[in-house]
Amino acid sequence: MNGLSASHQVAPPDSVQHLSFRVRDARYALPIELVREIIEYGQVTTVPMMPGFIHGVINLRGNVVPVLDLAARFGFELTQAGKRTCIVIIELNLDEQQQRIGLVVDAVDAVLDIEPGEVEQAPPFGAGIRTDFIAGMARDNGGFTIIIDVRRVLSLDDIRQLSLAQQAS
Repeated sequence: MNGLSASHQVAPPDSVQHLSFRVRDARYALPIELVREIIEYGQVTTVPMMPGFIHGVINLRGNVVPVLDLAARFGFELTQAGKRTCIVIIELNLDEQQQRIGLVVDAVDAVLDIEPGEVEQAPPFGAGIRTDFIAGMARDNGGFTIIIDVRRVLSLDDIRQLSLAQQAS
């Protein structure tokens, strides 16, 4: 045998890997290339004068990382940490600087291979969140997974607030 196990799956050549997770009862995903790590929900230090959807900051190996609650950003109540609640650490290139941001999610599900043909445009209604936050809807056996547009979820104003949160701690 060539060293690969028979169960090893190879992603279709045009597919893009996404991390799927849950916020409330909906399934969401974002491109895996943005994800740096997934950590257990732990001690988050609140920072005064921040918008309600910013939980605060965490110390990640000596670096201050702002933490945003996706549920609150989507218009739901703040997340109450449970057994599966975790923080997805993403990295974005903002103003020619790498910015790490933590996203609080209810649970992480899996890494999905999503082919472009499986993605539909966001409907103008009914997704439960602002349609400008949605990059597309991926069809699968269980219905749809909402692919979020992280740059829209984090508007420039929000990014400035996150920078302030980092500096304040």
